[in-house]
Amino acid sequence: MTAKELLKVIKEQEIRLIDIRFCDFLGTWQHTTIPSHQFTEDFFEEGLGFDGSSIRGWQAINNSDMILLPDASTAFIDPFMDIPTMVVSCNVFDPISKERYSRDPRNIALKAINYLKGTGIADTSYFGPEAEFFVFDNIQYSSGKNEGFYFIDSDEGDWNSGRDEGNNLGYKVRPKEGYFPCQPTDTLANLRGEMVLKMEELGLIIENSHHEVATGGQCEIDMKFSPMVEMADMLMKYKYVVKNVARQYGKTATFMPKPLYGDNGSGMHCHQSLWKDGKPLFAGDSYAGLSEMGLYYIGGIIKHAKAIAAFTNPGTNSYKRLVPGFEAPVSLAYSSRNRSASIRIPMYSASPKAKRIEVRFPDPTCNPYLAFTVMLLAGLDGIQNKIDPGEPMDKNLYDLDPIELSAIPQMPASLGEALDALEKDHEFLLKGDVFTEDVISSWIEWKREEITAVNSRPHPHEFFLYYDA
Repeated sequence: MTAKELLKVIKEQEIRLIDIRFCDFLGTWQHTTIPSHQFTEDFFEEGLGFDGSSIRGWQAINNSDMILLPDASTAFIDPFMDIPTMVVSCNVFDPISKERYSRDPRNIALKAINYLKGTGIADTSYFGPEAEFFVFDNIQYSSGKNEGFYFIDSDEGDWNSGRDEGNNLGYKVRPKEGYFPCQPTDTLANLRGEMVLKMEELGLIIENSHHEVATGGQCEIDMKFSPMVEMADMLMKYKYVVKNVARQYGKTATFMPKPLYGDNGSGMHCHQSLWKDGKPLFAGDSYAGLSEMGLYYIGGIIKHAKAIAAFTNPGTNSYKRLVPGFEAPVSLAYSSRNRSASIRIPMYSASPKAKRIEVRFPDPTCNPYLAFTVMLLAGLDGIQNKIDPGEPMDKNLYDLDPIELSAIPQMPASLGEALDALEKDHEFLLKGDVFTEDVISSWIEWKREEITAVNSRPHPHEFFLYYDA
């Protein structure tokens, strides 16, 4: 919609409030709400001022004034508000220079698409993320000077098989056996159905939903692919719906990649393809039906994967998921159909329009605007420099002997290792001024503070290991 069209809808639908939203540096939606009569055509030019120093990773207190300018095309009616409320996402601008703010994730993604078009390689980058999440019945945690703990509970968790529930009716999901069971084992079908309907009300096109592999309420809802920035917008809506529907059901949802010890974590496999003039560019007669361009794109992802991980796997908890034995890809290899490889070429359809690659190592705690952008820029670098991805690996990479495995590059083992890689390897992110040195250094600084906060605290398991030493 244009601004005029949106204002007309607001009047016709008798919208009372406008929720102004933007994505912060780390990937969380922030908002402020204004009465609808304040939302005029002038608002699209003048915007709304806010304190950028109060937003994580952004401005210093002596340079804090920022402006939010709404994007009418992002508007939707909030299904969770009692008062009729229209949500509009914004881009962030400097009030003095009137330029787009360099640390605004959505602005970075928009610059990436402009850069893509400027290269002449393609005009559209499609993304299709598969964001997994857990739905728990109870979560408690604390971290203080003299205590630290977390406690998770789920009605369908296998650890509750022997719990006195009045009448324990069984049907608990066993570890690593949660993929596709019907009710009553799958206790979350109605909840996911409500999520799907809410998502489709907001314009998301949902392909399917199901229980995922882990016990304790792991789920997945898959969206149809869309252009990159629009898909990042949709993923923000997706997370919003998941969390709010779970709360309406008296439950809690988390996209934390590894909340449960000894079971699979939550990933966000990202399907990607490039198109130009309405034609797919990854279809060809090379391996698995890929084009040479598609293989070079994979080469770029593999070459820069450790630096990419600083954005696609952005937390210390991310690397508790990226360990062998839990279906998380740790080996930087590509293959058709092989889910142990970090990059898979899906083979469900022979149609050129369906030809794509699936990058399997990201997780859903990432900022989608930044994560999608770094993968796109790495792939473009592979195309521009004709980076050979090497030979495909069609073996089960989890079963390779140590000698074979040593020849395959591995994902970082920690967030610190990923940040070290980003410090050394980020020239590909500076092309087209998509990222700036300031953005990268700010990201690294913020994330190193997280590492220090975690590493400086005793871990509960350390008491088990060392208390009686």
